[in-house]
Amino acid sequence: MQGAGIHHTGYTVSDLDRSLEFYVGKLGCEIVAQQEKEGGYLAAIVGYPDAHVRMAHLRAPGGGHVIELFEYLFPEGTVADVEPRNVGASHLCFLVDDLPSVYKDLRAKGVDTFVSPPVEVDTGINRGGFGLYLRDPDGITVELFQPPARLAVS
Repeated sequence: MQGAGIHHTGYTVSDLDRSLEFYVGKLGCEIVAQQEKEGGYLAAIVGYPDAHVRMAHLRAPGGGHVIELFEYLFPEGTVADVEPRNVGASHLCFLVDDLPSVYKDLRAKGVDTFVSPPVEVDTGINRGGFGLYLRDPDGITVELFQPPARLAVS
């Protein structure tokens, strides 16, 4: 395959408005586009002839990666087991400059789904950095990562 990059990463959510409150209101993403689609090319791509979704494209803070959120209005789905240890589970990682401050700020905004407070990375290529996992409203894992000073992204 000859590629030209990655356009977006998509996640299916149960309630688009609730997810937007989390990703935009708490994590600081920016809404790039928001729409509702039914049938047509979307149904062909996803493989559900009567697909009907509400969707949003978000830009990660710092002008980064695009995150696509889909709420299926039809067909109704089931909840996937997205525990990190399960095959096929994924997570979204946001780069931050000061993880302890971001952690404090998110707690002040009412985020209470952290797996742990910031943890210092003490081995490997990211030694000296900090990371943590938290869960979005649907239990999808979100990582916040502060690279070590020698790898910091400007």
